[in-house]
Amino acid sequence: MDIEPQFTANALTVLERRYLRRGEEGEILETPRQMLERVASHVASADRLYDPQADIENLADQFYQMMAKLEFLPNSPTLMNAGRELGQLSACFVLPVEDSMESIFEAIKNTALIHKSGGGTGFSFSRIRPHNDVVMSTKGISSGPLSFMRVFDVATETIKQGGTRRGANMAILRVDHPDIIDFITAKQKEGVLTNFNLSVGLTEDFMVAVKEGRDYPLINPRTGREVKRISARKVFDLIVNMAWASGEPGIIFLDRLNRDNPTPALGPIESTNPCGEQPLLPYESCNLGSINLSLMVHPGKDGMEIDWEQLSQVTGLAVHFLDNVIDINRYPLPQIEEVTKGNRKIGLGVMGFADLLIKLGIPYDSERAVALAEKIMDFIQQRARTASIQLAEQRGPFPNWEKSIYRGQIKLRNATLTTIAPTGTISIIAGTSSGIEPLFALAYVRNVLNDDKLPELHPVFLEVAKKRGFYSTAMIQRLIQQGSVRGLEEIPEDVQAIFATAHDIDPKWHIRMQAAFQKHTDNAVSKTVNFRHDATVKDISRVYMLAYDLGCKGVTIYRDRSRSKQVLNLKGTKSKNVRGTETLFPRPRPRITTGTTEKVKTGCGNLYVTVNRDEHGICEVFTSTGKAGGCPSQSEATARLVSLALRSGVDIEAIIDQLKGIRCLSTVSRKNGGEIKVLSCPDAIGKAIEKNFKLGTDPTFISNEDDVAEEEPIKVECPDCGGVLEHASGCVVCPACGYSRCN
Repeated sequence: MDIEPQFTANALTVLERRYLRRGEEGEILETPRQMLERVASHVASADRLYDPQADIENLADQFYQMMAKLEFLPNSPTLMNAGRELGQLSACFVLPVEDSMESIFEAIKNTALIHKSGGGTGFSFSRIRPHNDVVMSTKGISSGPLSFMRVFDVATETIKQGGTRRGANMAILRVDHPDIIDFITAKQKEGVLTNFNLSVGLTEDFMVAVKEGRDYPLINPRTGREVKRISARKVFDLIVNMAWASGEPGIIFLDRLNRDNPTPALGPIESTNPCGEQPLLPYESCNLGSINLSLMVHPGKDGMEIDWEQLSQVTGLAVHFLDNVIDINRYPLPQIEEVTKGNRKIGLGVMGFADLLIKLGIPYDSERAVALAEKIMDFIQQRARTASIQLAEQRGPFPNWEKSIYRGQIKLRNATLTTIAPTGTISIIAGTSSGIEPLFALAYVRNVLNDDKLPELHPVFLEVAKKRGFYSTAMIQRLIQQGSVRGLEEIPEDVQAIFATAHDIDPKWHIRMQAAFQKHTDNAVSKTVNFRHDATVKDISRVYMLAYDLGCKGVTIYRDRSRSKQVLNLKGTKSKNVRGTETLFPRPRPRITTGTTEKVKTGCGNLYVTVNRDEHGICEVFTSTGKAGGCPSQSEATARLVSLALRSGVDIEAIIDQLKGIRCLSTVSRKNGGEIKVLSCPDAIGKAIEKNFKLGTDPTFISNEDDVAEEEPIKVECPDCGGVLEHASGCVVCPACGYSRCN
């Protein structure tokens, strides 16, 4: 084990805060190298269960080198707990929730045990009878699944996973459950079910009904009888509207999960883990790991190219690693150990895909990128299957093989092999991009000692900028403020294309990329489709339908600033001034804008209000007065301040609320004539902005302005280090210290 791991400063911070073994006083007791040695030795020891003469030391060295080179990393519980007293190594669990008090509260107890051990839990609440249904034992009425979800939520709030990770849950309700409307709108008010991700379980019949514009039945799970029929299109539109407003609920295509269920004789799959990528049976768990694709390249005669031999070797060794984890794992419940060892599911995935594309010079939003994604995942799938067959020859197939879809065909060691998981924290440790997501930003401001904030650039972009001569401090400052290279005139167009960030990319490319990976993934794909703030409800509806048409198993979307607690605001950058207060810098004014000019009659004469947009939305306001005079300097000052606020990321509706309603005596005194419909020049500016803003949103959704007004977006700070949290794949992650929460 002579390779010394090379971790970035951020990675070392993450490891020290969350992964390295500590003593009773909180002192760190191991180095990052010793952590990897601990994990490698413990995981390799499982080989002795099958061969007492196995060369454990050699295998441990192979595992260590694979991790030390950052070619592969297992999920966080394995890094944290392997070779330690807790010993719980899986990230994903699903627990059953039946229609009885005994089952519900047994599930709550088991949830607490799993969260304490470091895992996340998924549930289907579809078997619980609807609210106001009869309770035969007491002749009372039931409270429905939503009421019990709140109990799970409160229980989760009181537990911290293994001392290092917050509890996370997935709640799924079938679309034909009578309480489905309440479930879809459960998070309409922020602060509700904060420890849950919500996904609606859609069926093929429902989706066909949506396309055909017909009604579908709601079924009481207690009786199996139809209780009413409602419009499938209206329910689908409600899901889309709620996702537009808050990012939830997501959708899961239940029939597709069960189409790929390797053991249907053991029962249907009804739920997934918290981020949706791992469908599991009741009491089943799965351990995950990810290959760092950004390191699977080497220089060739025509530039950088994929090293397929290296990828093959890492894939085979990673399958061996993950299979061993199943045997050395300490399971939180005996039922989980039984089901998990019966099917031996593993979830091998990838991270660093965006960085791979950058090294190869391929734009994320391109046909070449989609084709390469499919080719890479097909290769990994086939190589993983070969490795599982070889393990089955040595150790036997998974015990439930006789009850599986593989019976009479191939003998596999593992019922499933591949999963695309979010890799928020382990990708920070590996120093690469998360999962299959595009880059969220090319430049960050990182917190260091003494509250200093230093710009941190993507290393390949920095290298290209210096090599091609467009690096400058001014360019970096503009990049930090704007969050994207696209539209920066000093940066060559080919560089702008390659270094695309999440908000640069049309949402259809997010879905096409997800579908490409899904074609060759046993389980599912965790992926967030990022939308700009001015995206409409129709935009999201089209993406949901595209995901269905292209064969995805689920969709998670997030529209920028759709929640008052914004995870990462790219439109302005805050830093501390000498007094320690926050200063907000506006992004640069765009070179090209489009807009409208409105003539408004005020008490001082005509006021002309021009409202302009760029690709991010409304970005500036200009005013001019007619020949009658008025207060041109005050109107111009108001417009300039509003423009600065807009380009700094201040919520547009907050600006409108501040301007509308301001009164001026000259306007009010002349209002009796009937021509003047504004209260003042600021009121006119506010109403002009509001009218332009609504042109860019879906008028069918904004039916009551008081209901949809957004609070000013806030850049959420990490509770541990004060850094800025990022939102991806259903998780929030701090790139500075590794804090994560997947809900």
